[in-house]
Amino acid sequence: MGCSGTHISAVETCRKSPTQKFARKADLALGTGATFEVMWQAIRGTVLLEGFPEYLREEEKAVKLRTFELGVIPGIFQTPSYASALAQADVERGAIPPALAAERVALLRTRQRRLLEARNRPLVYAVLDESCLSRLVGGRDVMAEQLDELARQSQSPTVTVQAVPFTHGNLRPLLLPAVLLTMRDRTVFGYTESASRGYLERDDVLIQAWERAYDHLQAGALSPAASLKLITAHRKELPHG
Repeated sequence: MGCSGTHISAVETCRKSPTQKFARKADLALGTGATFEVMWQAIRGTVLLEGFPEYLREEEKAVKLRTFELGVIPGIFQTPSYASALAQADVERGAIPPALAAERVALLRTRQRRLLEARNRPLVYAVLDESCLSRLVGGRDVMAEQLDELARQSQSPTVTVQAVPFTHGNLRPLLLPAVLLTMRDRTVFGYTESASRGYLERDDVLIQAWERAYDHLQAGALSPAASLKLITAHRKELPHG
């Protein structure tokens, strides 16, 4: 890593805070993808919803990720332009300063390298409400690029994307966005968010209920092939000008 043992010891014992450069060197030396960089971004905490850093620590160890999203494309599939448009909207509302918007997009890219590109990446199952595809974010060009990227990612061997059409209506068993993480020992964690914070759920009874709801959601969603056709259809229907 090009660091002295004394410096590394100081970081390990929390006498010194790691830098992003230190985290990247650790990942490179240990072959851990972006694990330490994600941890570095999480402990800074300046850009993250309360409760989300705890989730990130578990996400790094997951071998399977199941996510359900409403209204927006899931973060792990977002292009930089799409993510920037969402972050900029928060800036304009006064929710975050401009500097944190850039940090949020950078953190997302780090997570994407681990979840979608790393050699030991997890299996990703994503169920998207059709509203994710129809909500125009950032203008036509940004949305077109985003739908193209989602279509590309949906054909990855480690990614399964299914859409829940509007016609599913009140039959949708999950009413809020949620994530289920499966660990190597088959332990499952759940995660969801309110407007003010995130919640990492460990209660077995509640997790089992979430898993049943997710199974029903997948069963009622379009097949991956039909979902890809729906993504393509929304791409073609984007307004011009």
